[in-house]
Amino acid sequence: MVEMSGAKALIETLKNLKVEVIFGIPGGAIMPVYDELRDSGIRHILTRHEQHAAHMADGYARAIKRPGVCMATSGPGSTNLITGIANAFMDSSPIVALTGQVATTVMGMGAFQETDMIGLTTHITKWSYQVKSVKEIPRAVKTAFKVAASGRMGPVVVDFPRDIQVGSEDVDLNEKPLLSKITVPPPPDPLVIKKIVNELLESERPIILAGGGVKWARAERLLLELAERLLIPIATTFMGKGVVPETHPLSLRCVGMHGNPVAHEAIINSDLILILGARLSDRTTCKIDEFGSDSKIIHIDIDPSEIGKNKEVYLGLVASLDEALKAILEALDKLIEKKEKTAWLNRVKEIINKWDEIIGDNGLMGRTDIALIFKALRRAAPPNTIVTTEVGQNQMWSSVFWRIVEPDTFISSGGLGTMGFGFPAAIGAKVARPECPVMDIAGDGSFLMNENNLAVVATENIPVVVVILDNRMLGMVAQWQRMFYGRRYMAVQFKDSPNFVKLAEAYGVEGVRAESPQEVERTVSHAIRNNIPMVVDVPINPEADVLPFVPAGRSFKDIIIPRK
Repeated sequence: MVEMSGAKALIETLKNLKVEVIFGIPGGAIMPVYDELRDSGIRHILTRHEQHAAHMADGYARAIKRPGVCMATSGPGSTNLITGIANAFMDSSPIVALTGQVATTVMGMGAFQETDMIGLTTHITKWSYQVKSVKEIPRAVKTAFKVAASGRMGPVVVDFPRDIQVGSEDVDLNEKPLLSKITVPPPPDPLVIKKIVNELLESERPIILAGGGVKWARAERLLLELAERLLIPIATTFMGKGVVPETHPLSLRCVGMHGNPVAHEAIINSDLILILGARLSDRTTCKIDEFGSDSKIIHIDIDPSEIGKNKEVYLGLVASLDEALKAILEALDKLIEKKEKTAWLNRVKEIINKWDEIIGDNGLMGRTDIALIFKALRRAAPPNTIVTTEVGQNQMWSSVFWRIVEPDTFISSGGLGTMGFGFPAAIGAKVARPECPVMDIAGDGSFLMNENNLAVVATENIPVVVVILDNRMLGMVAQWQRMFYGRRYMAVQFKDSPNFVKLAEAYGVEGVRAESPQEVERTVSHAIRNNIPMVVDVPINPEADVLPFVPAGRSFKDIIIPRK
């Protein structure tokens, strides 16, 4: 036991937990912690908005698969974190948000910048807690990190009243976390594993649908081994994009509203769908009643609430995906005979050839300018390049056209669909994995929500490349207005403001306007080769649509495809 202030107890606990970086902005109610942080050796990255601090912690967590940390003061500082916390909650990303709070002596009196952070975040976190004493800080913080990274990962909030930060007590830094707060999935049930294996072997037209849970379980290699052993094609949800190389012969790429028609038709024709770590949201299944209606559905997930939530399943298994896949592979090792899936693979090849004939360009949905831009980006970016996206057309074009070469190199906002996510997430990812090039594929609408992060990459020397697909529109909303509202554009046109090249230069970052795929490739290659931050402004047709497209509430059979 050592006497210390609450602020020091927090920082010493973070050091013991091997926290290397915190993203945040100081303020009065968190200032004692920042004073201790100054000499701690923990890197602090000063963001220009608290929401982006949460997104940076989120990008960091997704890149490195351990909790990212953000920090803010009370009141507006804390409430600005909320969108980022909700984004992390929807996508099961482990962030730890540390917030300042007014002193306990004035709580409930309408004190300056007083906000009930626990009440505000209870439904968008795994755990929200306000510390009541200095001595409980080590246990509370350790519990927060354990909760964030256990079971189905997700965000937590720990709120620190100012008088607890400055007060002193005897503290035991070696206190253990509260294990009662930590959910650990059970080991895979051997009987269910045996049934799953039998169904996989007996099915004639199986398909795997892999979600983001595969990434969080670090089960990409096991997934690919299972698929190769049994020759089962793999489709992914949008959040699962990149769990296997999209150049692999068994990869069908993404399914869903803006998914690959090959994946859609394979699911329609399958007799068994093995779902791994996916929520089966409306953007994945489209018309839920028709999704997998002629298939047996087996769903493996770490979260029991997801199994059967949106779709009745034939078999369900609650388990960590890495443990479940290991158990399935071990069960397969004990079998001598394995049923060949050659006829099904031949059928899938026929589906691929059919769609190549319909839409051309080897499944790139037509030789549009957008497709050629993404081909140029792929040539410029090494295989280990981490791509983040904003939200809108840029995001869905990335889903359609960006081919993942190395697994786990794609980061995007899925469940919440947060405009402004990509650039700060790219910064967090680059801080987590500095050896990898990092590129944010943005739309001009989203970039206008986070362009102040150019100050962060300039002052902190974080070499992130931002590629803006610039149509001077809120592109996805404009597309819907074209398709469903008779081209009656309303509140979607930006016109000519701003000049993104000059904007980048104002922050001390190089900006280039690239007006052809060749210029895009040359510019991005230069930025990656020289390890510098850069903004690449790429003008595109303001009436370019994201296709293929399954309209909301419709089934895969109602897909709208581009004209050849």
